[in-house]
Amino acid sequence: MPDFKQIYTDIIIEKFPEKISDPVVINKLDSLSTAIDILKFNKLIFGQAEYAVEIKSQRLRSYDESSIREILNYQNKNKLTNSETANHFQTSRNTIAKWKSIYKTG
Repeated sequence: MPDFKQIYTDIIIEKFPEKISDPVVINKLDSLSTAIDILKFNKLIFGQAEYAVEIKSQRLRSYDESSIREILNYQNKNKLTNSETANHFQTSRNTIAKWKSIYKTG
């Protein structure tokens, strides 16, 4: 697994030096362990991506098992459809359906 802490530290120092002293950024930087954590941290640093950029980068994402289970638990807890869950996590509804069949959740 890549060293996301080092990768994001380098990006912050180069592009956003004012954020390196922010305690919220430092705290979240120390706790990057799952794909969900990385996606949330990415939004914190870069803000919301433009639609075209978001669609292009969506294809390059990969999720670990704990992140997938967290997404599926979120769906079950909030009684969301596959489409609603996919919109919330910016992935496809077919991906959510595939994960549900693999991990055998409601």
